[in-house]
Amino acid sequence: MLEMLEKLCAAAGVSGAETAAAETARELLSRYASGASVDKFGCVHGFIGSRDNGKPTVMLEAHIDEIGFIVTYIDEDGFLRVGQCGGTDRRLYAAQTVTVHTDSGDIRGVICTLPPHVASDSSKTMKTEEIAIDVGFPSREAAAAHVSPGDRVTIDNTPAKLCGTRVTAKAIDDRAGVAAMLYALELVKDKTLSYNVEVLFASQEEVGSRGAVIGAFDSRADIALVTDVSFAYTPDDKKQDCGEMGKGAMIGISPVLDREVTAELKKLAADKKIPCQYEVMGRDTGTDADDISVSHGGIRTGLISIPQKYMHTPVEIVDTADIEAVSRLVAAFLTGGECDV
Repeated sequence: MLEMLEKLCAAAGVSGAETAAAETARELLSRYASGASVDKFGCVHGFIGSRDNGKPTVMLEAHIDEIGFIVTYIDEDGFLRVGQCGGTDRRLYAAQTVTVHTDSGDIRGVICTLPPHVASDSSKTMKTEEIAIDVGFPSREAAAAHVSPGDRVTIDNTPAKLCGTRVTAKAIDDRAGVAAMLYALELVKDKTLSYNVEVLFASQEEVGSRGAVIGAFDSRADIALVTDVSFAYTPDDKKQDCGEMGKGAMIGISPVLDREVTAELKKLAADKKIPCQYEVMGRDTGTDADDISVSHGGIRTGLISIPQKYMHTPVEIVDTADIEAVSRLVAAFLTGGECDV
């Protein structure tokens, strides 16, 4: 699990430029779905089973993209100016090292910061339009020979194992969900399934669930199980508003989610003694599940989330035991609860 998660998180895949991350996920998925492919929109697809065997089809979905920046222009002094791709946390901008992903290769840079000795107000949070990235070039002409508007930028962080079963990395949102679905397929690879399995690792979730809309429209799935991350408790938050790391899968309960699918997930967790907790939402879920559930005449959808600390930062943290709990729950669903997972 750790090796797979590190490989997924290390791949670049800012919304709209998911090529490297999608290819990494496709390669991993091809172990279970031989025809796994990446479509022209950057979504990863796979299918296990037969369209003609009379079994219903379950879609397993997680999004493959990550938050980041997009280069908007290069100023006369060679500094890169950027816009946001997704909801990056502005409090973290100053003095971060970044990677600019260009057509000719990756370039390292730093986000400029004014030293506190000369700053008029060092407590001010930098706005996105105030960001300047220094990649070392002295002029626009020198920088433009290597960097182009539209290139994506990620804040750097090398995946690292923390104490116990926890890990930190960039892009855990939602590569952890991708890892959970892949590990579920590993758990059931030699077992009899109650369903055909359709896999969708969707692009562009962070800019409006666009990949999920397209993927679900083309889907023939009867049921969808969506996996994303959700908020884990930290000391500056309220416990009643968060999940708890190490307490297992977060089963979503919401008006937009199918009640029967949700009830089955709760029953399987109890029967198989899979650690779980509930995430209750009064409206939509803020995940791809919202769009999938109303696509193509409606797809009965369940949501299983992974507790995560420090969402939309370069230091997101998850507990791999929680990811495995999600995987076990998905595996139990696919086998109709008939097999131990």
